[in-house]
Amino acid sequence: MGSFKVSLLLSLLTFLLLTIVTAGDDLGTYVIHVQPQEDRHFGTTDHDRKAWHQSFLPEHGHLLHSYHHVASGFAARLTRRELEAVSAMPGFVAAVPDVIYHVQTTHTPQFLGLDTALGARNLSVGSGEGVIIGVLDTGVFPDHPSFSGFGMMPPPAKWKGRCDFNGSACNNKLIGARAFITSSDPIDGNGHGTHTSSTAAGSVVPGAQVLGQGNGTASGIAPRAHLAMYKVCDENGDCAGVDVLAGIDAAVSDGCDVISMSLGLQPRPFYNDSVAIGTFAAAEKGTFVSMAAGNGGPRNSSILNEAPWMLTVAASTMDRLISAKVILGDNLSFDGESLYQPDNSVEASLVYAGASSTHLAQFCGNGSLDGFDVKDKIVLCDVGGYPPVDMGAEVLRAGGAGMIVGNQFLEGYITFPDAHVLPASQVSYAAVVKIKNYINSTTNPTATISFRGTVLGTSPAPVITYFSSRGPCVHSPGILKPDITGPGVNVITAWPFQVGPPSIDIRPTFNIISGTSMSTPHLAGVAALIKSKHPSWSPAAIKSAIMTTADVTDRSGTPILDEQHKAADLFAVGAGHVNPEKAVDPGLIFDISPDDYIGYLCGMYKSEEVSVIARRAVNCSADMAIPDYQLNYPSVSALFPPTWSSNPPMSAERTVMNVGEVPALYYPEVDMPADSPVIVTVISDKLLFTEANQVQKFDIDVEAKNSSSTAVQGAIRWVSVKHTVRIPISATFAAH
Repeated sequence: MGSFKVSLLLSLLTFLLLTIVTAGDDLGTYVIHVQPQEDRHFGTTDHDRKAWHQSFLPEHGHLLHSYHHVASGFAARLTRRELEAVSAMPGFVAAVPDVIYHVQTTHTPQFLGLDTALGARNLSVGSGEGVIIGVLDTGVFPDHPSFSGFGMMPPPAKWKGRCDFNGSACNNKLIGARAFITSSDPIDGNGHGTHTSSTAAGSVVPGAQVLGQGNGTASGIAPRAHLAMYKVCDENGDCAGVDVLAGIDAAVSDGCDVISMSLGLQPRPFYNDSVAIGTFAAAEKGTFVSMAAGNGGPRNSSILNEAPWMLTVAASTMDRLISAKVILGDNLSFDGESLYQPDNSVEASLVYAGASSTHLAQFCGNGSLDGFDVKDKIVLCDVGGYPPVDMGAEVLRAGGAGMIVGNQFLEGYITFPDAHVLPASQVSYAAVVKIKNYINSTTNPTATISFRGTVLGTSPAPVITYFSSRGPCVHSPGILKPDITGPGVNVITAWPFQVGPPSIDIRPTFNIISGTSMSTPHLAGVAALIKSKHPSWSPAAIKSAIMTTADVTDRSGTPILDEQHKAADLFAVGAGHVNPEKAVDPGLIFDISPDDYIGYLCGMYKSEEVSVIARRAVNCSADMAIPDYQLNYPSVSALFPPTWSSNPPMSAERTVMNVGEVPALYYPEVDMPADSPVIVTVISDKLLFTEANQVQKFDIDVEAKNSSSTAVQGAIRWVSVKHTVRIPISATFAAH
């Protein structure tokens, strides 16, 4: 059918639809699809395209948007009569009544309560308008629609950065791009930077998915914030400290409000850590810094990025499953995941690869299944030293019909939807134990893998993932880390490369990956939302708002769990799971000045070492230094020595500022285990605020009554009629 006939048919269908649904001259919102202006006598610039679109409308036309990349057309508010006139014009193709899209691709804006049930942005939270987020990463793919500047306001006047892409790749969304790697431009050769930057502040993109899964509309956490990319990492994800420091320097100089860095290294003294030094200066100059907790969990003291002027972010799951259910021959069934979702389920005999005599066959490594009969069978392989996709390739090479990827104890209940090369499912360790018992209990074990696509609303969620690094801190045990957790498992956002086999070419491309690298930009986006609402707040105030309002229960109201489905402790979850809606209105904040940090540093290091961090001469006099637990942090961490019984209570002073309603009266509540060997006392029976920005002080006494070999954890809550301000408390006993 010719293009003219298609256009005519669509026009008639549109007219019939509008006759039914539109009455009178009431205004309605429509997407007007038109022929590309290149077919007309207009130019090809954005200005020319807008002029082409404007030519369809009356002089007073209600043009809302002019589309340049994702559609050929524009959005407008029109009366029925105006729409009839537009429909009759040459070049008109179709008119579609406006609909509300649900944010379900990254899914995290909806999971975090940023979007309403109808998909619109929660107005109390906002979209990060006027805030600049600088991302230090592997670069960015500027042509992706997640970085479209359509509908964005220009950057604020304070922006001093530049765009080093050739041509006009930057816009009002991606306002800057620089590279700090020798002989490199800001283009992303890895994918990591494109993913993280679009997570923080990507534009709204309908029709996002990965191999047909996670269908919906992609959106960053702060979709109206501006982005600047500072390429400091190479294609392998390696980031030289000198390059990172240069990137931080540029981001602060350029005027970034928030910096997101999904990178880190093993903890070292802050004066030997370029990132700690650079971010101290950033915080001092008013720039908020969000950083990854690291992927070294669940090992204790694996936390990276310990400095208190950073927000250190753990990773947790969301309520989405890309389902590949495993059903055994005895009807036991287990939820699993796979990004590869064939149309039909697969049913076959079941065999455990570990039954082979081949060395390490249980992990289905390359060549490990030689001589082992897996033809037309489903093969159970243990997660080990090989990527699941490579494991599947070995099963496929050996003639297998399908694969079950079985977690080991370390991974617990955390599963990943990989782009497998054959029907497959990754299942939990608890499921693996039962599957192996079933295989050993019968002479003819069978299994079915059934594919159900994307399932939302799963429980429990959130759950702390196994790889998320744990506290306590190595160098500063008086600071409780991580600070917060956010979505970092199976996150779908922008990607610069094709995903899946060459026969599947879907543009634009998105990818699903996991790590504290993914949770970090989520919190950078949340910080941008708060900064947009409260431009004068310091980085410490924003951090306080995020931490004191965090959720400590999951969506079902039970305590947040870890990868073993046990209650997650503070060294895994930090203050809790971020709650953006509460964070923009926290009631009280704990602020920290640069001088406070100097006193804290003097309690740890020599004057010359502190001078390196402070970038000025510092004389750490005896009355200047404070112990780390005395920093005005929105948590308390106490370390008791072996001679605990001869020590007085540890007393931590805290100062809070009222940023909520007045008058406001807060009462303290102490939440500690009933049999706790530690007694926590708040030395104030109430806090009364009669003025805005009024400051009050209180003391927290932490006293050990008897010995314990483990950490004791709880919280203090300051409760008013409208707000609850929660302060996590951790007490750790040193080894005798």
